[in-house]
Amino acid sequence: MRLLERRAFLMGFATLALFTVLAGDAWRNSISWYGFGALVAILAALSVAVLVRHRASIRPGSLPWPLVAFLALATVSIAWSFYPGASAIGVFAQVITTLAAVAIALVLTGDELLRALGWALRAILVLSLVFELAVSLVVRAPVLPVWVTAADRVDPPLMLYWSRNLLLEGDRIQGVVGNSGLLGMIALIALIVFGVQLAAGTVRRLPGILWLVTAAAVLALTRSATITVALVAVLIVLGMVLALRRAESPRARLAVYGGIVVALAAVAGSVLAFRSVLLDLLGKSDDLTGRLDIWDAVIGLATQRPVFGWGWVSFWAPWAPPFDDLVTRNGVIQLHAHNAWLDVWLQLGVVGLLVFGSLVVTTAIRSWLLATDRVVTHQGDRGTFSSLSLLPPLLLTALLVQSLAESRILVEGGWVLLVILAVTTKLGVLGRLRRTPADSRTGAARAA
Repeated sequence: MRLLERRAFLMGFATLALFTVLAGDAWRNSISWYGFGALVAILAALSVAVLVRHRASIRPGSLPWPLVAFLALATVSIAWSFYPGASAIGVFAQVITTLAAVAIALVLTGDELLRALGWALRAILVLSLVFELAVSLVVRAPVLPVWVTAADRVDPPLMLYWSRNLLLEGDRIQGVVGNSGLLGMIALIALIVFGVQLAAGTVRRLPGILWLVTAAAVLALTRSATITVALVAVLIVLGMVLALRRAESPRARLAVYGGIVVALAAVAGSVLAFRSVLLDLLGKSDDLTGRLDIWDAVIGLATQRPVFGWGWVSFWAPWAPPFDDLVTRNGVIQLHAHNAWLDVWLQLGVVGLLVFGSLVVTTAIRSWLLATDRVVTHQGDRGTFSSLSLLPPLLLTALLVQSLAESRILVEGGWVLLVILAVTTKLGVLGRLRRTPADSRTGAARAA
């Protein structure tokens, strides 16, 4: 049991767990679903063991109530689910994913969490580049996941390939995660994390800059329209936070907030006025690459059970009606609504939307307050701004933009990051500057 208290073990556990939830397809495509299931079982057992060992740090108020309410609603939805077996599997997956996120959030400090996330992201980026280079230089042909059956290997749809061997052709790469959009999101998260590490001084300058360049290069190689929009949104939020940090007086802060409202209104108006032009620049068709058809199908189904939904399932179960033939695109059955909010409405109804919305809004408010308020480490000090506190609003912005075109915020890496942000911002971990022994002595002297 002492092993569960060692910082090195906890950091290793967190890094492996974060890598697994962010790059689950890397495991599934290489060691099969059975190997992935065994790994998940080990991580779930470790999560429970860590939580039990550190149970003293878990208090009734440690978890945000919207998170608890969402999990409770998803669980009881099995009672009215149209597909109770699939719902039970979906709820189980949601719970064990949440356990891993809560364990990481409660036992790691803010800088440890940043370091573990950085390690996981570096591994994914490097493995993705090495994988795509190996496919292009050694295999020289598209690669399918190991779990694809012999029958499916005959003229498989493009969406089934792990890698399409496009690196040297200058087309969009998919990396070890097997999806260019998902790899682009990982690269964007890496940009945020590496940037915060540089700002906080937790990495050396030259290696930190090189990792930023690596993340930017991977982001460019994926050329994801959704992630490009998310990047712009992240930069806008960063600019707003920095502007508020520079506002010294209440009047100056009020002026900044007024400018933010005007700027956001201008951006929204420009997007509506030049929608077609922007879609062309992003390489998207007017139907958002088939998403409008998917959304229409989901809305039509959701309106049949609008209040409590059809039952929670997270990723759609392709063997269970109505998902078995709800949406098929390019020969592949779709496994989510490509919009997290529509997915919540479909599965948990308006009630679920209200609970999930509460989780997002409360997390966003806490993230904003932590990022824009000074941290006072000594009595009487004016306080300083924490570089670590930039992480929550920037990460949450990226997740929310992605949620408009993908449902990843509800599953695996997206859900884990959302839960970590919800818990840590409530505890104030990321916004608290770590005090050294020298700080403590200085503070005691000043108090005296």
